[in-house]
Amino acid sequence: CTFLALGTHFGKVFLLDVQGNVTQKFEIVQVFGLYTREGFHENFDCPIKVVALHPQFTRSNYKQFVTGGTKLLLYERNWLNRWKTSVLHEGEGVITNIHWRANLIAWANNVGVKIYDISTKQRITNVLRDNVSLRPDMYPCSLCWKDNTTLIVGWGTSIKICAVKERNPTEMRDLPSRYVEIVSAFETEFFISGLAPLADQLVTLFFVKENSDQMVMMLEFRARPRLDIIQPLPESCEEISSDALTVRNFQDNECRDYRLEHSEGESLFYIISPKDIVVAKERDQDDHIDWLLEKKKYEEALMAAEISFKNIKRHEVQKIGMAYINHLVEKGDYDSAARKCQKVLGKNMDLWENEVYRFKTIGQLKAISQYLPRGDLRLRPAIYEMILHEFLKTDYEGFATLIREWPGELYNNMAIVQAVIDHLKKDPTNRTLLTTLAELYTYDQRYDRALEIYLRLRHKDVYQLIHKHNLFSSIEDKIVLLMDFDKEKAVDMLLDNEDKISVNRVVEELGDRPELLHVYLHKLFKRDHHKGQKYHERQIGLYAEYDRPNLLPFLRDSTHCPLEKALEICQQRNFVEETVFLLSRMGNCRRALQMIMEELGDVDKAIEFAKEQDDAELWEDLISYSIDKPPFITGLLNNIGTHVDPILLIHRIKEGMEIPNLRDSLVKILQDYNLQILLREGCKKILVADSLSLLQKMHRTQMRGVRVDEENICESCHATILPSDMAKPFSVVVFHCRHMFHKECLPSPGTIHGVQFCNICSAKRRGPGSGILEMKK
Repeated sequence: CTFLALGTHFGKVFLLDVQGNVTQKFEIVQVFGLYTREGFHENFDCPIKVVALHPQFTRSNYKQFVTGGTKLLLYERNWLNRWKTSVLHEGEGVITNIHWRANLIAWANNVGVKIYDISTKQRITNVLRDNVSLRPDMYPCSLCWKDNTTLIVGWGTSIKICAVKERNPTEMRDLPSRYVEIVSAFETEFFISGLAPLADQLVTLFFVKENSDQMVMMLEFRARPRLDIIQPLPESCEEISSDALTVRNFQDNECRDYRLEHSEGESLFYIISPKDIVVAKERDQDDHIDWLLEKKKYEEALMAAEISFKNIKRHEVQKIGMAYINHLVEKGDYDSAARKCQKVLGKNMDLWENEVYRFKTIGQLKAISQYLPRGDLRLRPAIYEMILHEFLKTDYEGFATLIREWPGELYNNMAIVQAVIDHLKKDPTNRTLLTTLAELYTYDQRYDRALEIYLRLRHKDVYQLIHKHNLFSSIEDKIVLLMDFDKEKAVDMLLDNEDKISVNRVVEELGDRPELLHVYLHKLFKRDHHKGQKYHERQIGLYAEYDRPNLLPFLRDSTHCPLEKALEICQQRNFVEETVFLLSRMGNCRRALQMIMEELGDVDKAIEFAKEQDDAELWEDLISYSIDKPPFITGLLNNIGTHVDPILLIHRIKEGMEIPNLRDSLVKILQDYNLQILLREGCKKILVADSLSLLQKMHRTQMRGVRVDEENICESCHATILPSDMAKPFSVVVFHCRHMFHKECLPSPGTIHGVQFCNICSAKRRGPGSGILEMKK
């Protein structure tokens, strides 16, 4: 158990628990075992000031301890269980402080601080007192071990951190095996009454003296003691925190009247004064949260609680969050308060409902509406309906936003539909309410009503609604409305879903709106030239009426269009280009050419038409028509050089006729003629060179040797071509066709003296059986 042993000026010892309650009281002045019956009695030359037990002291036994008076005495049990006394140090006055850690004993007297190694029985060092002007009995030395080898010494206003280190064996000689290095030394502002380690920092108890300018004679008086946490540096320190302590009669206390003790393994520190004992402990996260809440830093407190929720004991994250929400509401920051609800209330539906009603009371339902639960965990439908009704009274846009964002199963859909209908009675053309009503109908699967509203509003979502819920059967009688809204989208939708709404049905619905029918049939024709073939005749008139630029492409691409009907319509409307095309397609090219020349007066188009038809009679008609028209003659001279002999045109030109740019035209004709001659000569040279090259290649090929081996046979006698005895002379004839014969097997030469032919190949050329007959000869 943890306890505090407190000795008084009169020699009494009290044992206190951590709450300060007295558990035991002793009135004996001797070393006494609390948990054993063993005691120790010895007469000392002076009163015992300090006692230090071996660190391995337990409840059941103690084998070594030291006492301090004017001598430092070591008491230890021998093997006979008797006490053996050794003097470790004497002759330097009263020993005021002793601390034992592992094998090292540190003590202080009026001269300085000594360290003794009990394992080697050697005194290691002597750390002298710095400020000798201070009375050591009034400003005693404070000692504490940070660890097994680090001693912290505080005396007056000076602090030293001493590290016990092992000496290099080669340097020992007669020196102790260990030595002390002062790793940090610095001065403080006040007088040191006690020291204790806190991780890498120090807890310091300071005695403070102050001077008051208001006091007569400038008398010195004392202030409250301070408990500081400092960070030691090699030659200075950094203050981390500082607290002034209020203890009874602090005005009468001296530096020697204060002590600081600490409990190893626990962050507990005991400040001992003549009239009070103050227990200090390291602040935990709960303390930090208390301070934040006290300063009304709720957001930081909530964050700290969330980060350390496993370590806090007195606080709950949700309660801190509720305090934060209450604070925000009191400030009037309703939106922030509502937003925090989402994080703080979490899955607690009861708390959610309480907050909703609180926001309703203060008239801020709108603030909390966007943060309400809407997933697997949700509030009662009445809560959501209450908020929707509130919005419906004052904010149609906000109401519409909630309907879009909230899943329909959160509330009674029919009740909200009826509420919207009631509001529409007062404002029947309100677009926001109508759109929202359509969304409610959609969720309730009353698509026909939703579709009717969307079409009435010409709303862009109508096409998405039709596709998503397959409402094509519902729009068969609404095709005109859809196309009035957006022709392109409507036609694309209808054509993409021909299996649901047939072409015939669409044409029937659009019968009274030919301009819409044309858009539909035109897109249908673009997709497939044959699907709407029975409407092609009707389309001629539609193109002529609403889309003439696409009439000629339609006439060119359609194979189902009645040409006579098309010609009639085009002639009635005097569409010359279309009429020319139809006449040429029907075979009346001369009439078509006549229209180009007479009605269009376009010689270039006439020449182009004559080139396309490539008919000599058309060229004759064109020349005859152009012969008395100088501009036409110029056009012909510039263009017909490669199609008709220009001389025929030039001979027919009347003498004295003025022809624009005649010289240039004649020059162009001559250039075209020269170009043709050059092309012919070039082609001739290429042909001759190619023929010669191929002839040489053929000759080289025919001059190559032909392999003859034992597998080859005579095509006449069918015996192997090579004799069994290669030593005897023999003759073989091999033709370029690779047919082989014994020379004696070949028939007599043909009509050409000395020329032999392959009978097999000759027979193939002359006909069946001719080869056999030839061989018989």
